[in-house]
Amino acid sequence: MENKLITYLDKRLRKEAPTDTLLNPPGPVITISREVGCNGIKLAQALALHLNQQDPLHKWKVISKEVLFECAKELHLEPDRVNKLLKQSERYTLDEILNTFSYKQFVSDRKIINTVVDVIHSFAVDGFCIIVGRAGHVIAGDIQNALHLKFIAPLEYRIRNIMENNFLDHTQAVEFINRVENERAALRKLVSKDGEKEDLYSYDMIINTANLGIEGCTGIIAECIKHKKILADYRLKPEVY
Repeated sequence: MENKLITYLDKRLRKEAPTDTLLNPPGPVITISREVGCNGIKLAQALALHLNQQDPLHKWKVISKEVLFECAKELHLEPDRVNKLLKQSERYTLDEILNTFSYKQFVSDRKIINTVVDVIHSFAVDGFCIIVGRAGHVIAGDIQNALHLKFIAPLEYRIRNIMENNFLDHTQAVEFINRVENERAALRKLVSKDGEKEDLYSYDMIINTANLGIEGCTGIIAECIKHKKILADYRLKPEVY
């Protein structure tokens, strides 16, 4: 990650008060949930580029896996430990903890989850970011100036993308999709109240990316941003380090 992102997270995790909360409300933020194989990262990057070209005074950034590495650094854990917990693919046992950390270094599962949630929410509050996955629509659900999107596509289209992006055969791509979808569902359950199931009404728009492509999706989202007015009345936020 860039040094400024590390500095930003360092400031947020130490709970320093932002200098501009009196000037602007939290946000704006865009969250993207997606079915595996919809090329969510590519679409987010294209959207950020479009928005930055439309308004050079604000710098939109795409937030995804990088958050996990910074959370791991803050908690003095290996990134893989954070990943495994959020995916629920492996649960910590007492023996694993004692073999890896001293008693004083023990970090509970809940603390890891809370740290990840806090970091993602901090990005959303600071604004001008596109959060891809990580249950962003749940974590940033309290922010008014937000646009919550979900990308879907037919299975065969997603399989082809996974095969191409990850150099897998058809069977491996199907297995990959099923595994990652289960991991994402587990993460939503971890950060949702009472482990509630995905609520489709929490999204502002659900888009079939197979029919529209990156350019088409970007154009439609840009129009939705205008109609929801999530950018209204924002002043330039100076970067303070």
